[in-house]
Amino acid sequence: MELDSAYFKQVASRAEELEQAMSVPGAASNPRTFKELVREHQRLRDLTLAAQELQHLKQMLADNAELLAESASDPELEEIARVEKAELEAAIPPAERKLMALMLPADPDDSRNTILEIRAGTGGEEAALFAGDLFRMYSRFADMRGWKTGVIDASPSDLGGFKEIIFSVEGTDVYKTLRYESGGHRVQRVPETEAQGRVHTSAATVAVLPEVEEVSEVEIKPEELRIDLFCASGPGGQKVNKTESAIRITHLPTGIVVACQDERSQNRNRDKAMKVLASKLLDLRRQQDHDKMANERKTQIGSGDRSERIRTYNFPQNRLTDHRINLTLYSLDQIMEGKLDDVIGALQSRDIELRLAAQMGTAT
Repeated sequence: MELDSAYFKQVASRAEELEQAMSVPGAASNPRTFKELVREHQRLRDLTLAAQELQHLKQMLADNAELLAESASDPELEEIARVEKAELEAAIPPAERKLMALMLPADPDDSRNTILEIRAGTGGEEAALFAGDLFRMYSRFADMRGWKTGVIDASPSDLGGFKEIIFSVEGTDVYKTLRYESGGHRVQRVPETEAQGRVHTSAATVAVLPEVEEVSEVEIKPEELRIDLFCASGPGGQKVNKTESAIRITHLPTGIVVACQDERSQNRNRDKAMKVLASKLLDLRRQQDHDKMANERKTQIGSGDRSERIRTYNFPQNRLTDHRINLTLYSLDQIMEGKLDDVIGALQSRDIELRLAAQMGTAT
């Protein structure tokens, strides 16, 4: 690809504008606006560095061609030049893809924190145990990334799994990283509840919601809400929470119900529940927008439809298969410990390829 010098001059000019805006006294007084400035500046900086890296590789390849022409009489020098040429030619395509990926329009949701909702599906107690395993897997992955997690609401099962668990994940590029996890997750293994040693299949669904930074991002009318108070479940004995601090909010127009009992304070539970509700309404709006753009969906890794089976976890064969990109890895034991980088990296790479193909008007 040829680098458009005029375009990158505009990028440099915009980056300078952002630096000046961020250095103005009091610029950080509005955290939301300042955060957007920092995000855009970082993206432009990454774009500039990627362009410089590609230009450097191309210049080195041009210099190498001159060296090859001059080393015809020196076999040893010629061999060194040919090896270097091969290395440079191999390095340029990925550098081009990296640059083109950074030139793609940024998704405003990428930098948002995230709310994950895991529900046990078919399979009874085994499905609930699998939901618990998925929660543990994502929690460990978050820990490795230095992200912060917090349980918002949970419905434990009798054997230690979860019928449903909702939790937040906060950190850098959380939604950008976890967005591909929405959908149906199927597990094949011998359940702890099975005495005969037979392999069973059960399932859980995962919903990944971009978290709203402020509830006001989504219009929620007070008259459209039904708010119920109830006693939060406790660990038993003297520590049982006997006050009505737990909150259940029903959004009447959509039928969406959210609950929070994690905090002892009724107000804090209400704030958390409202944030989950706003995130669900934002996700619903995004899903409706995607439904109206059928062609756009073809350029994405999955639709985010909760009913879409995206992945199978086969424990007897230590195998994970992602059905959207035909990826198979025989390292399920490590993946369940939170080592998801290979899976998510492959999904991100394929997503970029599809978006680039769509942008260039080619069929994939």
